[in-house]
Amino acid sequence: MADKRKLGVDLGGSKIEAALLGIDGTVIERIRVATPQDDYQATLNSIAALLEQLDKKHSSESLPLGIGTPGSPSTRDNLMKNCNSTCLNGQPLKDDLEKRLKRAVRLANDADCFALAEACSGAAKGANSVFGVILGTGVGGGIVINQKLLQGPSHIAGEWGHNPLALDALVDSENLKLNQLSHYQNKRPCYCGRHNCVESWLSGPALSQSDWELNKPASLRSAASIAQAAAEGEAKAQQTLKHYAEMLALALANVINTIDPEVIVLGGGLSNIDQLYEDLPSALERYVFSDEILCRIVAARQGDSAGVIGAAHLW
Repeated sequence: MADKRKLGVDLGGSKIEAALLGIDGTVIERIRVATPQDDYQATLNSIAALLEQLDKKHSSESLPLGIGTPGSPSTRDNLMKNCNSTCLNGQPLKDDLEKRLKRAVRLANDADCFALAEACSGAAKGANSVFGVILGTGVGGGIVINQKLLQGPSHIAGEWGHNPLALDALVDSENLKLNQLSHYQNKRPCYCGRHNCVESWLSGPALSQSDWELNKPASLRSAASIAQAAAEGEAKAQQTLKHYAEMLALALANVINTIDPEVIVLGGGLSNIDQLYEDLPSALERYVFSDEILCRIVAARQGDSAGVIGAAHLW
């Protein structure tokens, strides 16, 4: 009888986590170590050591491996690209792992693994179509259809963070009061080399920048500080979050208008801001091309282990 357990690794910038899932998707065991910094060979060694521990304890050496990475392999030469753990860039990670581990390997980026985890056993379990969103230091996304990840031939399905945010399409409202603001006339550079990407307006650092431009506090506040101030009743912080929710609605409306998912799951640090879930529904109505919005928007449930659980579900 085939072994239907699943094995996953989340290769993050600060930690490498390995997990073995049972046939019902529950976590049998998780182990993690710190990620070696700027050392590709040490990274391979750490992954091998984690799997060796699981194999010895659970006889899992016959299982294929799913791995979540901070980038993706190039379709031209299968070498890694767009990794913020820069020692991975230009490396044949999949080939090296298969040779080293003597098992089949599937790769997906961290946002894809997050979406897959939430679709299979998290906040969107049971939904046929899911868009998973990471709102954190960066902005990413993944698409899951019938519990299967949609990657596309170029491995960029769900990469909404580097679509341009159409600021000129924002609708004047009580939330925005566009006629009073020059804020949205700014061109924000993105690390990808373009301007006004979704990420440049919806990431954590982008929220801090918006707060400074709108309210001119004494110093730049972190996204967590802004959220805390809003929760404590500060009107300026609450207004900053209303502006953020409006731009998030504009960006998500493009997703809803294109794939009309049953569920959108919000993850990353900014997904913990309760006010977003209050402000988003009415804001979406201004941008979604429908008289009724049936897509549910929910907070993620898998926490910081979503990556490793999603990676295991790649098989």
